[in-house]
Amino acid sequence: MTPGPQRIGNLALRGQVTAVRGSVVDVSFPAGALPEIEEAIAIEAGTVRELIAEVQQHLGATAIRAVALENTAGLRRGAAVRPTGAPICIPAGEPVLGRLLNAIGEVSDRGPPLPSDIERRPIHAAAPSLNRLGSKLEVFHTGIKVIDLLAPLVKGGKAAMFGGAGVGKTVLIMELIRTTVERHSGISVFAGIGERSREGHELLLELKQSGVLARTALVFGQMNEPPGARWRAGLTALTIAEYFRDEAHENVLLLVDNVYRLVQAGGEVSGLLGRLPSRVGYQPTLASEIAEFEERIASVAGSAITSIQAVYVPADDFTDPAVAEIFSHLDSSIVLSRDMASEGMYPAVDPLASASSLLDPRLVGEAHYRIAQDVRKTIAHYRDLQEIIALLGIEELSAADRRVVGRARRLTRFLTQPFMVTTAFTGKAGRSVELEATLAGCRAILDGEADDWAESSLYMAGDLAEARRREAVAAGSAP
Repeated sequence: MTPGPQRIGNLALRGQVTAVRGSVVDVSFPAGALPEIEEAIAIEAGTVRELIAEVQQHLGATAIRAVALENTAGLRRGAAVRPTGAPICIPAGEPVLGRLLNAIGEVSDRGPPLPSDIERRPIHAAAPSLNRLGSKLEVFHTGIKVIDLLAPLVKGGKAAMFGGAGVGKTVLIMELIRTTVERHSGISVFAGIGERSREGHELLLELKQSGVLARTALVFGQMNEPPGARWRAGLTALTIAEYFRDEAHENVLLLVDNVYRLVQAGGEVSGLLGRLPSRVGYQPTLASEIAEFEERIASVAGSAITSIQAVYVPADDFTDPAVAEIFSHLDSSIVLSRDMASEGMYPAVDPLASASSLLDPRLVGEAHYRIAQDVRKTIAHYRDLQEIIALLGIEELSAADRRVVGRARRLTRFLTQPFMVTTAFTGKAGRSVELEATLAGCRAILDGEADDWAESSLYMAGDLAEARRREAVAAGSAP
């Protein structure tokens, strides 16, 4: 068992605080007692508690610069500091399920303390070696039509949802927690990085009401916390997920909201440490920080960590260096469109910009691949014609083009879906749709079965049978 920071200490090796600048603390140590980079140090911040910080720089033979993971208000020069001899170590195991933790592994839900004998793991670890990685590619079904059809997720892979503010990333994450825990046996670990307290409270209530909290661990580095806490919250959640993968041999769903906030926190820490900024003001260590996090998310023989991440896109600019760097690590990328959200097409997943490495006929089958390509081709043709329609009207198009436009609009509406987590707001019961029903519905629309249907019959429907019943009611042929 790896000892926690509070269990190690040597009075002869103690240092003292020499400067405090926000979250950055300078500490001097006796000669030969300098702690290592990424080692945790405990700073006396009062009579009953110690403040945890992480060593980031060696300033000389007897001085270090550390980043505090807690609020430094009231911290004074001369405060005693003891090295712990280990990185930050957080509790991992069955007792953390159903609990809410902070970045240093402390319970934040006002519940009882965790058992004193719980295993602790360092948050810094190497990615699994190549010979341990699982080689089998398997589809991870979500029950969300547009994702399962056009950007299928890989079990043991990494998927991310990209979008600006207000396009539905958090709602989609919450729906995925609910549907995947119900569909796939296993553990869920949620990392809330830079989240508002309200969002965290809503998520906690939603998980309680849906009955999946007992199989979920929550780690939060909230918006009002120091940048060090937000910077390390993702590694804390990942360490818990690794425990269940490696020790309990469970399949783990790791949900992160929001990876961009992790990058932002790293940028804040980098600035506080005095590093010169790189492109567009980001930290020079941007690529290595993202790689350190993403490469540990992997499938090993018998169990896997499947990660679904939300990524905020600043100013809807997908060429932003942080967004582009995250893209390079993914198996599936789900792009949320502001234009679709403004039209009420939820989930606002752009069918042309979203992609997956799993969408290959050798992996998903020839039928699935062909239907997905036909759906993309039809919607792409419609978008090419939109400018002509706006200028001249749809009447100026040929009969063939008008038919394509009608089918594309019906496909777009068929790929909308009511979510279980939004039932209280929309009044529409949520739907989880099997892949076979999605494929059959899209194939029927592409073949012209719904050409004479009202578009509203397909909007927010589950499968095609539900849309058919709506159309029959609208036409007066059913009660």
